[in-house]
Amino acid sequence: MKPTARILRKRFWLTIGFVAMLTIVAAGQVLAAALTADEEQSLLYMREEEKLARDVYTALYDKWGLTIFNNIAVSEQTHMDAVKTLLDRYKLTDPVQGPGVFTNQDLQETYNKLIIQGNLSVVEALNVGVIIEQTDIQDLKEGLAITVHKDIKRVYENLMAGSENHLAALLTELTKY
Repeated sequence: MKPTARILRKRFWLTIGFVAMLTIVAAGQVLAAALTADEEQSLLYMREEEKLARDVYTALYDKWGLTIFNNIAVSEQTHMDAVKTLLDRYKLTDPVQGPGVFTNQDLQETYNKLIIQGNLSVVEALNVGVIIEQTDIQDLKEGLAITVHKDIKRVYENLMAGSENHLAALLTELTKY
């Protein structure tokens, strides 16, 4: 049974609300231990990866005008904010720069390629979204595997739930073309 647009919208808003709530709750926690180098790198990478998603979805919305791109871009901003809360808590320097600009050169190259692919057609733009969400889910799984901090795990788990919802919505949208 395919989810209806109403169900997908409900999932979308529930995910945004849940991530926001957990971010607020997590903001009040006291640090238990310093981050490992791997945790630090993971947080910095995830901050920029969520930015990549937001920036690509914003560009795709501007190009194609599909509401799904705008909705997911808004959600990706919430994801960015959740990771930013962790960066602030652990006193890490935020790597985020202006739209379409990345500190991590691999992410910069990925962004450039995804923008080119997404500008080819609506179907390719939706495929770009699928690529973003599948990659995000995999990177979040890898981040979960290396972290011991409960607050980071909680945020990553919620970001993964959001990405899974985005992926489902994109796959549903693709069936229309």
